[in-house]
Amino acid sequence: MAIQCTILPDLLCNFPAIGDTSIRAARKTIDDGFRNLVRANSDLISVVVRPLQLFLNFLEDLFVSTPWIVVLLIMMAIVYAASRNIRITLGTAVSMMLIGAVGLWNDTMVTLAIVTVATLIAILVGLPIGILMARSDRLQSIVNPILDVMQTMPSFVYLIPVVVIFGIGKVPGLIAVVIYAVPPMIRLTNLGIRLVDKEVLEAADAFGSSSRQKLRNVQIPLALPTIMAGINQTIMMSLAMVVVASMVGVGGLGKNVLQAINNQFFTIGFLNGFALVVIAIIFDRTSQAFGRRLQKHSEVIHG
Repeated sequence: MAIQCTILPDLLCNFPAIGDTSIRAARKTIDDGFRNLVRANSDLISVVVRPLQLFLNFLEDLFVSTPWIVVLLIMMAIVYAASRNIRITLGTAVSMMLIGAVGLWNDTMVTLAIVTVATLIAILVGLPIGILMARSDRLQSIVNPILDVMQTMPSFVYLIPVVVIFGIGKVPGLIAVVIYAVPPMIRLTNLGIRLVDKEVLEAADAFGSSSRQKLRNVQIPLALPTIMAGINQTIMMSLAMVVVASMVGVGGLGKNVLQAINNQFFTIGFLNGFALVVIAIIFDRTSQAFGRRLQKHSEVIHG
């Protein structure tokens, strides 16, 4: 039998909440304080993001202005050097030529530049944090809940503080992409180092290795396959976030997808989505093949 709220005390049917006036006042205080803090430090924020803006613009101009055949040959060389797989290399060539054939080459280069910069920043931020987490259980217990929140938070939410702090443009979108994509890098770096065989570490101690030498010569090399898996996931999440980040000024394929949604252009949306899928598959297959090669190499050395 259903409980009738009309005949029971209101407290049993409705959760007691703070008054609407108090909630509005608290929200206004927090929002105004945040905006005032950003305005007071706007010059410092501009100085901090300036190098990032210059580097992103340089990479975009380099990718777009370089002849397509040169970019394609460099991509094929990188893919083959990492995977040592001729099928993946040929698949990369065919896929990229198809992207060019449908007129999306320049937009794809812009997206590649954004993903490249986002991945580099995620590695530079995530690798040290993952190493520190692997060395400290206390730090791991602090950082893990933060990573949980970052990975479960809807991606659109990241745009709010980023836009308030940095405004509209490429750099705010890039920062949002990095925030969304960095957790796998941190988690898998931490996991890879923690999974290093204790006996190997004991042998390094027996030879008189310092903590830094163990990290550089033993732990990181043995954890590389897992770290590569983290880089793979970071790239995949960067590509997934590019479309969302296009809402705040990031160009490339994401902007085209957003315009196709707004104007209900099915063909344009499909082609740009296809280009994003192609890039994701190229990165995924290449990084996975490289990770497998690293795994075999470490097994040969330490097996």
